[in-house]
Amino acid sequence: MPMTELHLNHPSIVERSTVDFAETRQITDATKRLYDGAAMVPYDEELFRAHDVKRGLRNADGSGVVAGLTRISDVHGYCKDANGTVIPDEGKLTICGYDIAELVSNAQQEGRFGYEEVVFLLLTGELPRQDELDALRERIAGMRHLPSDYIREFPMTTKSKSIMNVLARAVLLLYAFDETPDDIDPAHEVDVALSLIARLPRIAAIAHTLRRAEFEGRRAHIPLPNNSYSMAETILQVLREGDDFTRDEAMLLDVMLMLHAEHGGGNNSTFACRVLSSSATDAYSAYAAAIGSLKGPRHGGANSKVMAMHADIREHVRRWDDDGEIAGYLTRILNREAFDGAGLIYGMGHAVYTRSDPRAVLCRRYAAHLAEQKGLGDEFHLIERIERLAPQVMRDVRGTDKPICANIDLYTGFIYNMLGVPEDLYTPIFAVARMAGWAAHRMEELYGANRIIRPAYNSVLDDVQYIPIAER
Repeated sequence: MPMTELHLNHPSIVERSTVDFAETRQITDATKRLYDGAAMVPYDEELFRAHDVKRGLRNADGSGVVAGLTRISDVHGYCKDANGTVIPDEGKLTICGYDIAELVSNAQQEGRFGYEEVVFLLLTGELPRQDELDALRERIAGMRHLPSDYIREFPMTTKSKSIMNVLARAVLLLYAFDETPDDIDPAHEVDVALSLIARLPRIAAIAHTLRRAEFEGRRAHIPLPNNSYSMAETILQVLREGDDFTRDEAMLLDVMLMLHAEHGGGNNSTFACRVLSSSATDAYSAYAAAIGSLKGPRHGGANSKVMAMHADIREHVRRWDDDGEIAGYLTRILNREAFDGAGLIYGMGHAVYTRSDPRAVLCRRYAAHLAEQKGLGDEFHLIERIERLAPQVMRDVRGTDKPICANIDLYTGFIYNMLGVPEDLYTPIFAVARMAGWAAHRMEELYGANRIIRPAYNSVLDDVQYIPIAER
């Protein structure tokens, strides 16, 4: 297959000076208050309760404060009775009225890739006919090529330790290559969304491949886009620097893209996208903000922590099929005696789901076959045992009767590792998939709610007397 080559003397590889702020910082009497002030904000739980402020836009029971209406998706994890008491329920993720389990299972049973179908559903609210799906795939395939002028600037101006940072800046750079970047007409919004859905997988994979080639002291080989490839195949093509991947691998990655495509309007990155969109700013700014939000370890970065925990458990638990030994080590983790000392079993628990996370259920279902195929069955079954044992261990140690289920992150890292996806691309692939959901919510905010989001903050300031600078 034809290749473009990015050489080691490519502009992206130039050395650049960086600033070590800690090394240059001088703490003196004149700067002490400057650096101490921000860390001493006197807010506490009682202050929030006294002013009836929902910290983090969360109600007392942990549910989100209702900030809007949506027809895009529904994340269901519990019910409430007439008194407002939360009743745990099986988790369900619905996209435009369709159960995500149905969307995934039908695509898998028919042996076809389903992510593009979900993209169409999110952007239109309806499932596509075959000719409509073919037209969407053709449109996306035609947008995968990056402008040559962009390629000359992109690696050089976006080199970073974080590929999520690369993605955000790459999106902002694309603004300069759009003749009408501030146009918020619906047709232009759809074109921008499709162009980013098409380009972000290659941008993320190119950023990783360049870094790896630089580290290994070789040229990076970037295959030209294959217009017949699905989104999942496109990602694997660049990562493998060719077509060295199997249909089963691509089909499992497609499942992951479908599961990450959308998850309600209340998650932090989607809400960030809606907040910026409500100001009628350009699409590139809104999507870059969403990527910046997803980068945060409280949001999209959790899967790497789960992988580290799995490695720690594999190292310290000798018998992976022994429930007692596994439960004992999980108890030590909760008691801050093992792993990172945080007292958390990562990948367990969710803000909405109580009895089950449907995405974790589907991950487990579709990862099992490939895990056995690749000789990773024992590791996979160890994760299944963690999922089964952790809720009771957490109830015993924490003394709570709250239902606890595995979330999708318990399996995500294992699946990506099995597919040969490097850890620095776990969250970027999440972002690549979620672009479709962000686009749907942006357009719903622009053309539906159509009012700038401007919540209020109660001031807790005291009035103070001004003192002339000579008397301070």
